[in-house]
Amino acid sequence: MTAQFLARPALRATGLDAEHIGDAALIVSELVTNATRHGGSCRLCLHVSETQVTVEVYDGSPGRPDVRPLTTWSESGRGLAMVRCLAQRLDIARVAGGGNRVRAVLAL
Repeated sequence: MTAQFLARPALRATGLDAEHIGDAALIVSELVTNATRHGGSCRLCLHVSETQVTVEVYDGSPGRPDVRPLTTWSESGRGLAMVRCLAQRLDIARVAGGGNRVRAVLAL
């Protein structure tokens, strides 16, 4: 079961419109995919208010995720760049005890 599949009903229940649900679900999918690919597992937190959706993903990766420059020929590495384009804010922070917190804020 994908993170996007789990996130969509939760987002729908908040009353978000279809466009924002789609954008938030794509952000969830990209961040969870990166976290599990590079950190092995993750924890997802969604926060919805009247003005924004905040997606936070925590992983146990020893490395820090970076937004790579987009190139015509790259076959991977576009996820964080897409999130950065969709989100009002994207920040990445190391977590005490190891791992990362990647937070994307989608304006409504």
